[in-house]
Amino acid sequence: MNIRPIEINDYSRWFDLWQAYLAFYTVELSDEVTQKVWERLMNEDDKDLYGLVCEDEDHVIGFTHYFFHGTTWFDSSYCYLEDLFVEQSVRARGAGRALINGVKEQAQTHGAAKLYWHTDKQNETAQGLYNKVADLTDFIRYDIALKP
Repeated sequence: MNIRPIEINDYSRWFDLWQAYLAFYTVELSDEVTQKVWERLMNEDDKDLYGLVCEDEDHVIGFTHYFFHGTTWFDSSYCYLEDLFVEQSVRARGAGRALINGVKEQAQTHGAAKLYWHTDKQNETAQGLYNKVADLTDFIRYDIALKP
């Protein structure tokens, strides 16, 4: 397996995997939001969203999106892994772990103090991996939906 930064030529495969990811979480996003995500991934001039893909025999089988943000607890940034998805038919072969390690390497290179993420409490399959590669914290997340 090969982990590398997402590239413009990955769009078609990324789009298919992105749609499968959204379906997994039963989320519908407008075409405009999906296009904006892609544009942010590709924007090298004002980078605020990064992406990696996992290839197996030159075929993209998964992706992850992540970004850096400031924190008041350290003099460097945190890295937040926002999305991670691996094609259903190739799960449990190491792609998820490889993608997490890829983000971890990028976070270390960037000088981030921490890499963290959330997952759905029902996603026990993912939690099986996450419990092996990270520490489960006691924090509880609260959301307030805002309309732009």
